[in-house]
Amino acid sequence: MDATVSGAIAHGVTIGAHPSYPDRANFGRTVMARTPEEISRDVTGQIRELDAIVRAHGARLRHVKAHGALYNVAARDREVADAISRAVRALDPQLAVVGLAGGAQIESARAHGLRAIPEVFADRGYQPDGTLIPRGQPGALIEDVGAAVAQALALARSGAGETICLHGDGPHALEFARAIRAALEGAGIAVCRA
Repeated sequence: MDATVSGAIAHGVTIGAHPSYPDRANFGRTVMARTPEEISRDVTGQIRELDAIVRAHGARLRHVKAHGALYNVAARDREVADAISRAVRALDPQLAVVGLAGGAQIESARAHGLRAIPEVFADRGYQPDGTLIPRGQPGALIEDVGAAVAQALALARSGAGETICLHGDGPHALEFARAIRAALEGAGIAVCRA
């Protein structure tokens, strides 16, 4: 985390926390049976750990975005979303909360007086109800640069989100990022920090 924070500061990148279920073995991508109180404690602990590193570098956290399975559950389960929002508000009410556009996390953050940042995805498939197709199912991951660019442009033009997620762990992440940015700028859509 220290190296990532240093790199973010050096490149002028806004720093945010990305807490998940305590599921290191599966990279936070497995749903775990946790009470709202446990989720709040998990999120609080993870944010505090990163915040200490960020502050040691003379910077500050700007946003919180749940990761993996916790993100997807919070998009549809208001009780889980509220557990995250309560933790964020108690730590720092100036932190913004990023969540799936149209999802429960966005509603919850706003209800808790937090700035909510609706998010859309360039490299993930959507179900008809607007949630993400679960990983492992056909269509969950967009692996074609043209398809990712087209989806990012369509979502940006729709006004559904304020931020676009592109996963950095994909084999073509850099290629996707460059192509998406070029397409957005070519379409006159501003790319800026939140």
